[in-house]
Amino acid sequence: MTDTPVSNSKTALTDAIREHFSGDAPLTDKVKGFAKARPWTSAAFLGVAAVAVLNSLRGTRQ
Repeated sequence: MTDTPVSNSKTALTDAIREHFSGDAPLTDKVKGFAKARPWTSAAFLGVAAVAVLNSLRGTRQ
């Protein structure tokens, strides 16, 4: 019996990220490849990052 990991719905995204971001290619090429392979996931990541940046820029006013 072999102990090879099998991708399921919970680990499929992790496997895709690992596949696209491993290697020696420039980071921009890795991001473009991931965005082409998973456009909806890329849009969700971009939306979360935008909300985080807006919240960090908002700050507190006194």
